[in-house]
Amino acid sequence: MSMNNSPNIFSAPSLNRFQVSVINENHENTTTSQTDSESQSYEETSFVGETSNRLRISYRPGNHEVYDNLFQNGDAAKRDGSLHPYDTHSNTYYLKTFGHNTMDAVPRIDYYRNTGSISGVKMNRPSLMDIHEQLAKNITVSSGSADKFTKADGNVGNSESSTEEETKGGFVKFGWMKGVLVRCMLNIWGVMLFIRLSWIIGQAGIGLGVIIILLATLVTSITGLSTSAISTNGFVRGGGAYYLISRSLGPEFGGSIGLIFAFANAVAVAMYVVGFAETVVELLKDSNAIMVDATNDIRIIGAITVVLLLGISVAGMEWESKVASIFAENFGPEFRGDEGFFSVFAIFFPAATGILAGANISGDLEDPQAAIPKGTMLAILLTTIAYLGVAICAAACVVRDATGNVNDTVVSGMNCNGSAACTLGYDFSSCKTQTCDYGLMNNFQVMSMVSGFGPLITAGIFSATLSSALASLVSAPKVFQALCKDNIYKALHFFAKGYGKNNEPIRGYILTFLIAMAFILIAELNTIAPIISNFFLASYALINFSCFHASYAKSPGWRPAFRYYNMWLSLFGAVLCCAVMFVINWWAALITYAIELFLYIYVTYKKPEVNWGSSSQALYYVSAVDTALELTTVDDHVKNFRPQCIVLTGGPMTRPALLDIAHSFTKNNGLCICCEVYTGPRKLCVTEMNSGMATKQAWLTKNKRKAFYAAVAADSFRDGVKSLLQASGLGRMKPNTLVLGFKKDWRSAGAIQVENYMGIVHDAFDFEFGVIIVRISQGFDISQVLQVQEELKKLEEERLALEATIQDNEFEERHRGIRGFFRRATRLNIAKAMPKKESSINTISSMHVGEFNQRLLEASTQFKKKQGSGTLDVWWLFDDGGLILLIPYLLTLRKKWKDCKLRIFAGGKVTRLEEEKLKMASLLSKFRIKFADVNVIGDINMKPNKESWKFFEEMIEPYRLHESCKDLATAEKLKREAPWKITDTELEALKEKSYRQVRLNELLQEHSRAANLIVLSLPVARKVIVSDYLYMAWLEILSKNLPPVLLIRGNHKNVLTFYS
Repeated sequence: MSMNNSPNIFSAPSLNRFQVSVINENHENTTTSQTDSESQSYEETSFVGETSNRLRISYRPGNHEVYDNLFQNGDAAKRDGSLHPYDTHSNTYYLKTFGHNTMDAVPRIDYYRNTGSISGVKMNRPSLMDIHEQLAKNITVSSGSADKFTKADGNVGNSESSTEEETKGGFVKFGWMKGVLVRCMLNIWGVMLFIRLSWIIGQAGIGLGVIIILLATLVTSITGLSTSAISTNGFVRGGGAYYLISRSLGPEFGGSIGLIFAFANAVAVAMYVVGFAETVVELLKDSNAIMVDATNDIRIIGAITVVLLLGISVAGMEWESKVASIFAENFGPEFRGDEGFFSVFAIFFPAATGILAGANISGDLEDPQAAIPKGTMLAILLTTIAYLGVAICAAACVVRDATGNVNDTVVSGMNCNGSAACTLGYDFSSCKTQTCDYGLMNNFQVMSMVSGFGPLITAGIFSATLSSALASLVSAPKVFQALCKDNIYKALHFFAKGYGKNNEPIRGYILTFLIAMAFILIAELNTIAPIISNFFLASYALINFSCFHASYAKSPGWRPAFRYYNMWLSLFGAVLCCAVMFVINWWAALITYAIELFLYIYVTYKKPEVNWGSSSQALYYVSAVDTALELTTVDDHVKNFRPQCIVLTGGPMTRPALLDIAHSFTKNNGLCICCEVYTGPRKLCVTEMNSGMATKQAWLTKNKRKAFYAAVAADSFRDGVKSLLQASGLGRMKPNTLVLGFKKDWRSAGAIQVENYMGIVHDAFDFEFGVIIVRISQGFDISQVLQVQEELKKLEEERLALEATIQDNEFEERHRGIRGFFRRATRLNIAKAMPKKESSINTISSMHVGEFNQRLLEASTQFKKKQGSGTLDVWWLFDDGGLILLIPYLLTLRKKWKDCKLRIFAGGKVTRLEEEKLKMASLLSKFRIKFADVNVIGDINMKPNKESWKFFEEMIEPYRLHESCKDLATAEKLKREAPWKITDTELEALKEKSYRQVRLNELLQEHSRAANLIVLSLPVARKVIVSDYLYMAWLEILSKNLPPVLLIRGNHKNVLTFYS
C-alpha cells in the first residue's frame, strides 16, 4: 500500500515499503500546469527488502538540479552559520516523510559531524523548536543550537583552518598496508636488527635474549591492543599517541606526554642515524679511509645524513641470514662489564617502539580506525617472528669472541673445554686475555659477515636505518604540530603552522633536526637507546592507562569498534611499563615522571579552553554520582551542618556584591547556587534562559566563584523561587538557606511586587529554610551600568572598524592614478567627519557619566576587598538554632575577614547585665567561637525617641488604610479595594514590635555605626497577622543608614553544638 497521498507522482506499479519524497505544494493554485509538472522532480528514498538494495536512491525524470541543495528530507542544505527558511504556504519544497508532511529529519551522518570536520560538512537538523512550536507562515531557523557543542573536539578555529589547509588539493592519504603495516615494520626492523641484535644475544644468550624480545613484545602487544581500542572509538585525526592520550585522558595528560613523545621521536632520529653512521665508518675502516677517527667520523656522517633526510621520502629494506651450529654455547647469558638483563633490554627496547609509526601519521590515513588496529597488530606479529628467528640464527652460527684470523687453528692435543670454536678447529683462546675485534660481543657488523652476500646486508642496514630515521623525522613534527594546534602550550603555537598541500610542519622539521643533531654528536648508540626507552615506555604506560581509564569510567561514549582488548590487561600493561622503567634506570624514570608531573600541573593550572569529552570527565561524573548516593545514606548531624544557599542574584554578573558575600561563607564550606527567575511570555523566557545558561555558568568559573547557576521560567517571581526552593539540589546536597537582597525600591514598587517579595520569605520559612536578607547602602543591581558599558564598547568597536576600513581603502586606491585621487579626496572628507563620530561617542559617554553611579560600582566590589582590622558585629537577639552565629564565624575564616574582630550583642534585663554577659560568654566558649567582646543591651524595649518614631510614621503613611476615621461601610470597601494596606487595628496590635525595630536602629547607630558588617536577627512576620508593607517598613527602619547588614533567621534547628 502506498503511503504517499500524491497519486500522480508515481508511475511504477510496484510500490515501496517506505517512501521519502520531496514534493511541491501550492495552496493558491490547485491546477498543475505543464511547467509545474516538469518541475516536480523529487528524490525517492526507498527501504526495500531485507537482503539486497537495503537503501536505494532513485531520481525520476525531470530537473535534478533542484536536489543540489536538498537533504534526503527535503531541507535546504544548512551549513554552520546559515539561516534556513521553512515555508509551507509558498511555492517551496518540503518533506513528505513516511507518508506525512513533516520537517522531521531522517537519520544522516552529516548531522553528527563536528564543526570543521575533514571528512564532510556538518549539517544542522531542524531544531526541537522547529518541529514542536506551532507552524508559522515563515519560520526562520538559526544554527545557534548546533553551535552549543562546537568546542566538543577542541579548538574549532584550529580545526577549520586545518581543514582549509588539508583541502587545498591533492592531500595524500595512505591505506592500512602502506600507511601502517609497512611503516611499523620498517621502523621495527631498523638499527637494532642488524647492528645490535647480535651483541644483545651475545650478552644475554639465546635463552634470555628470547625473553628480552618476548618481554618487549608483551609490552608492545598490550599497548597495541590499547591503541587499537582507543583509535577505533571515534574519528582519529593527526597527532598519533598525543591525540589518542589527550582525547582519552584530557589535555593535562595529553599535553605532558605529547612533548615527551615528540622529543623521544626526535631523539630516535639520532639513534637511527648513528646506527647508519656506524656501518659507514666500518666500511671506511675496511678501506683505510677514516677521515678523523671513528667517533668524529660518526658525528660527521650523521650530521650530513640527517640533513639529507629532510628531503628523503621513501626507503626500503631487505635482509638475509645464514644458520650455523653453535647454539649450545650461546644459549646461556654472559654479561660483561656493567651490563645486565635490564640494561641490555633498555638498549633493545627502541627496536619495538616502531609500533606507533602508523598511528603517528593518523591524520594521513584514509581510514585510521580500520588501519591502525590491523596494521599495528600484524606488524608486531611479523616483526616478533623475524626478531626471534634472526636472533636464534645469529647466535647459532657466530661465537661470542673471535680473532678474525683463519690461521688461528687448534694444535694437536689441545683441550677444548667445551669451546664451540675449538670444537670446530679454531683457537680463539687469546680473546680471554685481550679484546678481539670479531664475534657477537665485539663486532656490530656480524650480520654482514655471516650472510651469503655481505653487501646485501649492508644495503639492508642502510635502508632500514635511514627509513626508520625518516619515519621518526616525520612522526615527531606531526605529533608536535598536533600538540601545538591544540594551543595547550601557547608559547609553542608558532610550530602549529603547516605548509603545502599536505600541511607539512616545516617548522617542526627544523626543530626535530636540531634536536637530532644535538644527540648525533653523542655518537654512541648504547647511550642514546636507553634515553629513548624511558620516554617511549612512559608514553606506552599512558596509552595503556588511557584504555583502562576509559573502560573503567564506563562512559556511554566509550564504544570502540575493536573488541579484542581487556581493561585489566591494559592496566597490567601500564604497570609493567612503569616497572620496567624503574628497573632499567630508576633515576632516569624519576626524572621522566618529574617532567611529566611538572607539565601536568602547568596545563592543569592554565586550564586550556578545550573540551574533548575525556574519560577523566566521565570518571568525575561517575565519582560525583556515587559520592552523592553514598551521602544519602549518611544521616544529618549538627556537626556537619553547612550553609547550602540559594542566592537570588539573577544573572550572577548583575549582582556581584550579593554573590561575593554569599560566596565568602559558602566557598569550600557549602553549596552556592546562583538563581534567576524569568517571567513574561513563556516562549521568549525559555529561549532567553536556554541561551544564557552556559554563558553565566562560564562567568562563574572564569571569575573563580565556586557556585552553580540555575534558572527557571515561571508566571511570577514568587512561583519561580518556590520551584527553586523545592527542586534545587541533589540528595543531601540540597539548599537549606535562602539568600536575597533587600528590596530597596519597595516604596515605589507595585503592591504585587511587594507581595511577591514577602511571599518568598514566607515560602522559605514554610519549607524550613533559613533566610538571609542582605542590605548595602547603594543596592546590588548594576545591570544598567553593564548595559551602558556594553553600548560604549560597541560604539568604540564600530569606530575602530570604520577607521580600519578607511585605511584599507586608502591603501588600495593609492596607486590608481587620477581616479584614485578623487576617491582619496572622498575618503579624506569621510576622515574629516570622523571627529564627529568620536565626539558623538564622547557625548554619549559624558551623558551617561551623569547617570553613572560611581558609588554603585564601588559598592559592587566592596566584599572583594580586604576588610582590614575592623569589627564584625553580631546582634544575636533571638535564638534561631545558631545560624546567625555560624555565618559570621565562617566569614572570619576568610583572608578578607580574618582581621575583623567578632563582637557579640545580646538583649538582657537592666538588673542582670553582668550575669547575662557571663552566660553569653560561657555559651560562646562552649561553641568554641572566638570573640573579642560581649555586650548585653538592657534598653532594647524602651520607646524610641520622637524623631525616629515620627520618621517611621511618615514612612508608612502612604500605605495606611485609616479605616478608624471612616464609617464601617466605607472602611470595608477600602479593605476590599486595598487589602495590602496597613490597618489601624494591625498597627495598634503590633505597636510594641514596631517600637522595637525603631529602637534597635537607634542602638545600631550608637554601637555599630563603624562596623565593617552588621549581622542582625531577622524579625519574623506572622502570616496574615503582619501585612507586607508593615514588615517591609520594619526591615527598612531596622537597617537604615548603616554599614552592610545581614538580617539572618535560621530554621530554628540546631546548627551549632558544643558536644564532641
